[in-house]
Formats: sequence, C-alpha cells, structure tokens
Amino acid sequence: MKQYQVGIIGATGMVGQRFVTLLENHPWFKVTALAASARSAGKHYEDAVGNRWAMATPIPATVKDMIIYDAAADVKKITALVDFVFCAVDMKKEEIRALEEIYAKAECPVISNNSAHRSTPDVPMIIPEINDAHAEIIGAQKKRLGTKRGFIAVKSNCSLQSYVPAIHPLKEYGITKVLACTYQAISGAGKTFENWPEIIDNVIPYIGGEEEKSEQEPMKIWGHVEGDKIVNATMPSITAQCLRVPVADGHTAAVFASFDKKITMEQIIKKWESYRGTPQKLNLPSAPKQFLHYFYENDRPQAKLDRNLENGMAVSVGRLRPDTQYDIKFVCLSHNTLRGAAGGAVLMAELLCAKGYFD
Repeated sequence: MKQYQVGIIGATGMVGQRFVTLLENHPWFKVTALAASARSAGKHYEDAVGNRWAMATPIPATVKDMIIYDAAADVKKITALVDFVFCAVDMKKEEIRALEEIYAKAECPVISNNSAHRSTPDVPMIIPEINDAHAEIIGAQKKRLGTKRGFIAVKSNCSLQSYVPAIHPLKEYGITKVLACTYQAISGAGKTFENWPEIIDNVIPYIGGEEEKSEQEPMKIWGHVEGDKIVNATMPSITAQCLRVPVADGHTAAVFASFDKKITMEQIIKKWESYRGTPQKLNLPSAPKQFLHYFYENDRPQAKLDRNLENGMAVSVGRLRPDTQYDIKFVCLSHNTLRGAAGGAVLMAELLCAKGYFD
C-alpha cells in the first residue's frame, strides 16, 4: 500500500489530538497538514494546544513544530498538501456542513468525525465492520457535488458504537425492539476531570441531542443504498437514554432486546465470538483481530479494565441473560475516542483506501 498524505482539520481539540497520536506511526498515512480555528492559525502545534493537551503520551515530535493552518481560510493551501483530510472541528452544524463541502468540492475527500452530514442521504455513515457496502453511494454524491475524487464520509455517533455492533450479528433473528441506556465518559464532551470538576461524584442525566442520535443513526447504518441515496431501515424500534458519568474514557451501555424468532444464549454468544467484518478479512492496520469480545465474568466489561482492548478498537460485551420484559439483556462497552471517534474514522479511511476511493 502506498503512503497517503493526510490533514487533520480541528487538530487542537480532543478528537483532533487523538487523530495526531493515532497517525504518529501509521503505516499508510502521514500527517502533512494541521488546521484549526483562526485564533490558532500561524502558531506551532505545540503552542496552539498549550496546556489543553489531553492525551496520555506527549505530543509527537513529528507534528509539535508544524504550523497550524486556518481551516476555513487556507483550504487551497491545505488541499495542495494532502490526499484527504480527517475533520473534527468544533463549529455550528451548518458551518461544518458548508466547510466539509468546500473541501470535497476542492477534490479533497473528507473523513468526518462530525455530525453535520450524518443525515445527508448520499453521505455514507460507516461502521467498517457493519455497513462497508454503503461506500458505493459515494459515486452518486460525487455526481451531486460535481467532483472527480472529492467526497464526504462520516462516522456515527460514539454513543451507539458500544451497542450497535453487539446487536448487528443478531439481526437475522428478527430484532423487533431495543432499549439502550448509555453511561458516557467525560472525554465525549471534550472534558477531563481537571477542567470539569463538577462531574466528580456526580451523574448528569442529559446529553444534548444524544438520545435522538442513538435512536436514529442506527436506522441509516442498517439501511440500504437505493439509487442516489441511502434509505433508512425501519426496524428495530430503538429507544435510548443517555447519561454522563464520572469516567475518563469508555461508553458503557445496558441493552435490552426482543426478537420474533427463538434464540438461545449460547447461540448469541457464538454469534458474537465468531463475527468478522470486512476490516478483519482485509487485515486493515487499525482493525481489531476480534471485533466483539464476550466476557463470562459477572463484573465485566468495566471501563477501566476493558476500554483499551485491542488498542481501544474492540467492543466488549458481557452479562448476557434472559429478561422479564424483553427477551434478553446485556452490557457492552467501547472506547469513545478510539473506536467511537478518531480510531473509527482512521479505520474507515483504511477501508476506503483499500477499496480505492482515494486514488
């Protein structure tokens, strides 16, 4: 595989920082441009981030002295340096939507961590192990945008990437309804315990827009390409409740599900343990060897113990048992800034790279 030059738009934020660390030694991707807001433009990356660096490892030497570009004003300069960009900006949704289209129309593919284009019918929202076939809609999107190689592909919200992967292998048994209660880490809000002391010894029972995303986005993921758009699925019916909890990293979900076919607990676990998606079959660099890990211990998965499983790219599942109101219930966990954000976007880029969408 040839090496691709990539840019990070929104490089100073928490997800942008995660992109920086993940790409430090990536075998396919080399960071050649960093961009952020106008107030950071012209500064060295290390100076622009300052004391907001939130990663466990130091700023990579390869980027600390790179000069930050203005994400909006320097599009021409940035696109001249890269083959594609990762986007994780903190702006109003309509501004993000417009900015990502500007990059795409400049013939620069955009792999986005943002929510702005998740509901755009011809923009694929890909969890690589689940719906990689949705990449075929990119041709229709290019036609709409009038581009030859520029397009936008997005990753889904981090909250649903703990439980949708666990539900997906069971869809053949006719899942009719799902209840998901998520317990979400503070890094999902771009926070640490140092800059959000109010979360210590506290649970906040509301995360703006999160429940709607958790209920609606799986319908697009489980939808199908039809002509020039992705048609959403209509089943299963999902209801979600999302809480912010005092955990640094790792979103946990308590999931309840009902089926219209009979299925045993043993069959479910076997489905989870044997499931392999396209990233595993292609042996992509960021893909976990085992996508879904089932824990038989009663007290697992735990965020502190299991969020970094397979470099934070695996999904952990446990506590499967029958339920009195639904057919089954279980608990699952994923690392929200790795599998749920930057890592999932890097894996999606690897998938699209392997399929030739950046050539």
